[in-house]
Amino acid sequence: MTTQEKSRKEERVDEFEQISAEEQQAILEKYDIESNVRTVTGVMKHIIFFGLLAFSLFQLYTAIFGQFPAQIQRTIHLGFGLTLIFLLFPARKKAPKHKVAWFDYLLALLSIAVGSYWSMNYTELVNRNGSITQIDFIVGLIAVVLVLEAARRAVGLPITIIAIAFLIYAYYGPYFPAFMAHRGQDLESIVNLMYFTTDGIFGTPISVSATFIFVFLLFGAFLVKTGVGQYFNDLAVALAGKLIGGPAKVAVFSSALQGTISGSSVANVVTSGSYTIPMMKKLGYRKEFAGAVEAAASTGGQLMPPIMGAAAFLMVEFIGRGITYWDIAKAAAIPALLYFTGIWIMTHFEAKRVGLRGLRDDQMPNRQEVFKKIYLLLPIVAIVVLMLTGTPVMHAALYGIIISIGVAMFNKETRLKPKDVIEALVEGARTALGVVAATACAGIIVGVVVKTGLGLSLANSLVALAGGSIILTLIFVMIASLILGMGAPTTANYVITSTIAAPAIVALLSPNTPQELVPIVVLLSAHFFVFYFGIIADITPPVALAAFAASGISGGDPIKTGVNSAKLAIAAFIIPYMIVFSPALLMIDTTIPQILWVVFTAITGMVAIGAGVIGYWYRKLYWFERIIVIAAGLLLIYPEKFSDWAGLAIFIVMFVIQFLSHKKGNQNDNTGLTV
Repeated sequence: MTTQEKSRKEERVDEFEQISAEEQQAILEKYDIESNVRTVTGVMKHIIFFGLLAFSLFQLYTAIFGQFPAQIQRTIHLGFGLTLIFLLFPARKKAPKHKVAWFDYLLALLSIAVGSYWSMNYTELVNRNGSITQIDFIVGLIAVVLVLEAARRAVGLPITIIAIAFLIYAYYGPYFPAFMAHRGQDLESIVNLMYFTTDGIFGTPISVSATFIFVFLLFGAFLVKTGVGQYFNDLAVALAGKLIGGPAKVAVFSSALQGTISGSSVANVVTSGSYTIPMMKKLGYRKEFAGAVEAAASTGGQLMPPIMGAAAFLMVEFIGRGITYWDIAKAAAIPALLYFTGIWIMTHFEAKRVGLRGLRDDQMPNRQEVFKKIYLLLPIVAIVVLMLTGTPVMHAALYGIIISIGVAMFNKETRLKPKDVIEALVEGARTALGVVAATACAGIIVGVVVKTGLGLSLANSLVALAGGSIILTLIFVMIASLILGMGAPTTANYVITSTIAAPAIVALLSPNTPQELVPIVVLLSAHFFVFYFGIIADITPPVALAAFAASGISGGDPIKTGVNSAKLAIAAFIIPYMIVFSPALLMIDTTIPQILWVVFTAITGMVAIGAGVIGYWYRKLYWFERIIVIAAGLLLIYPEKFSDWAGLAIFIVMFVIQFLSHKKGNQNDNTGLTV
């Protein structure tokens, strides 16, 4: 990069990037509980550093040379996670962050004991075959308490409260209403289930955390070290900056790219929003709208393959039936494309309505220089290609790490030194701590649901409440998923909604069918439905963490930002219904012509809905025109031939009217007449 190019880039940063690193961290700590960590010094700083490094090295060792037995692999993983959480995360937000509280040392020591207990007593515990001693009971009880407290600190109060409620339900089963009642479990049985089986804390969620998720988080940390995060912003500006309403489209594009490596909506907002939101404000967007664009786009990043906020790996294990990670990523592709297309359309019409331009030439990066660095995206492309060719997921992630290090060697600015590699290993482990706590706590919920049969009871109750109506059932499941997803990170969010809410859709679409005989497309539809609504809880008031974080950058009103976010993400409220009614979107058991037709009608419908919601197309829409185009959009989205053709006919008529009136208006303007 020449001196002139560096100077030009610095001028652009000075003009737009008004959020300092300290302000970004403050916003993260306020809205993203996983970022609220201690900044200790001295000996303890080095202990934590080497603890995180050891965590990554252990995970890499087992990823390369093979896993230990399930109980040992998962308990060591949990032990590392709990110990580091109590050393890094204070008990209260306002607690001193420069030192570790005395009781946290005690909790860390107990975490080490809990994490090593299975390793030291493996043969004896296996031989007992579920029978536990008094000391086993005490260790197991301590483990449950530690997991709940760690989840509260590193993930948030909502999932902890839900887990405690499920434990209470397990114990007091006979006292619940008839449709939920069960014979109840004594304390010893609960502890045995949670710590000494692979159905509780050490169940499927933490199994995925201890294998696939951790290695992919390391992959993301290495990508960040190569500068790919900043490159996403530069590439987005180069491609979309000069378009109508360019800054908003830059936010949509960069957030979609950030979502490929990010596991947090809030972190995505702060990372790309610190650059895009000031850019949007400077060029005329309202504070609330600027924040809403970034919040909606960043939240959509959790829906974007290949990572999907780590939920993709959980989905493989939860659905089972021989489904592969590639099946999940492929199924997620079109819905994610439709989501971002919907936001893009809405921002385009808003920009036209307000009359906002794109960036000036002097505000644009040097496109030639930006495109020269396109090689930084090679690791992400390599991951997709490797999995497409059948490479095991964990091996694909390992190869991705190696490729990212190799790709960084192409340029002196991105070349990784040994210190950078070590820092990436440490940062990857730190990022994983919230996932460890979330999946361990989610295991408590899953364990209770499996043991008591609560999932099936709730599913049947929801279907009965809806009177067997598919629309009503889906609406009830949507509301439940939005509530359950409030304030929960992606991994925990998906585990909770898929365990509690998804069975209702399965029960409705495949009544009285054993799980092993339910069609794959039905399972995928149900899981994607609850996954989408759980995720968009991040932008749905009143608990819209991503929108609130964006308002912290924009200076706008948090609730108004949340409302605007939900409006911009209207596609996210429609796509899940489309998936259930038209599973061709998931590219499972369908043909290419069917897929193309569904995508065409869906995008056309979103154009109509976007114009109706914003109130502008080629010109301002009258109130009755807004109703007509929204109706046309809904007809196009509903997957029936009659509705598609009816919606398309209305769309074409409204398009012609809009185009001709716009053209006439331009001619009148040219002759000096007003309209």
